[in-house]
Amino acid sequence: MAFNLKGRSLLTLKEYTPQEIRYLLDIAKQVKAERKAGIVHQRFVGKTIALIFEKRSTRTRCAFETAFGEEGGHPVFLSTDDIQLGAKESIEDTARVLGRMFDAIEFRGFKQETVEILAKYAGVPVYNGLTDEYHPTQVLADLMTIEEEFGSLKGRKLVFVGDGRNNMANTLAIGCAKMGMHYVINSPKELWPSESFIKEIKDMAAENGGTFELTSVPGEGLEGADAIYTDVWASMGEEAKAEEREKLLRPYQVNEEMMKKTGRDDTIFLHCLPAVKGQEVTFEVIEGKQSRVWDQAENRKHTIKAVLIATLL
Repeated sequence: MAFNLKGRSLLTLKEYTPQEIRYLLDIAKQVKAERKAGIVHQRFVGKTIALIFEKRSTRTRCAFETAFGEEGGHPVFLSTDDIQLGAKESIEDTARVLGRMFDAIEFRGFKQETVEILAKYAGVPVYNGLTDEYHPTQVLADLMTIEEEFGSLKGRKLVFVGDGRNNMANTLAIGCAKMGMHYVINSPKELWPSESFIKEIKDMAAENGGTFELTSVPGEGLEGADAIYTDVWASMGEEAKAEEREKLLRPYQVNEEMMKKTGRDDTIFLHCLPAVKGQEVTFEVIEGKQSRVWDQAENRKHTIKAVLIATLL
């Protein structure tokens, strides 16, 4: 079923229905198949996108640039060293200017408020390429990867191990709840999300036939998991807390012993990358046969292209 998403921004996955997320994943599947078959389209000829980056990036930048460029569009990379965003010029004014010059804007940075202000004032679709709170384009790729592996999403169990209130844990919670999956956070209580967020996700999950659980015992809740997911112990901007986080999260390292706790041989390992091998995950796991991290990385491109197609055409 097709949905009219033209002109929509993607700030979090909360604003998208399960059916709309399904639609985006179906487009992603189509464009990935086209890419593999060597079928070339030029859907974005004459269109431009501004790519604003406060934070460094490998996958997000490359995915947006190649997804847009392959379709004949012109992506323009703008770091905060290049423009006046929030410096001599307010975010609102930057949004108004860019919105008159570009067909869309991507933002990757620190505050969720920044991407929301851009979307409010730009008058064109704005895409969240990562903020401290959410990372929706990554989770679309994660959902695509799980579905490719197991053939479905509803009823699948995903366990996130590590920092349970970072942008990945938050966004996976939303994505799993929307798609009727069973989501578990295995994290120290000090790093659990807020009570209000927990309630919001539990309600969302119940509405769609999924569940949301939290446990602070290392390695607990992994039984029967389809996928185990982790992320770096200290996110960008939290480097000063790295030593403290390492002490807190060392028992939550994803290693071969933890992978075996699922009781399944076909459980897959996922990571949004970049990874610090030997910290949050061992070399053996991320480089092993259960790892699907490179599929995830590739799927960033296909899911981002799907979002662009759905919201710009």
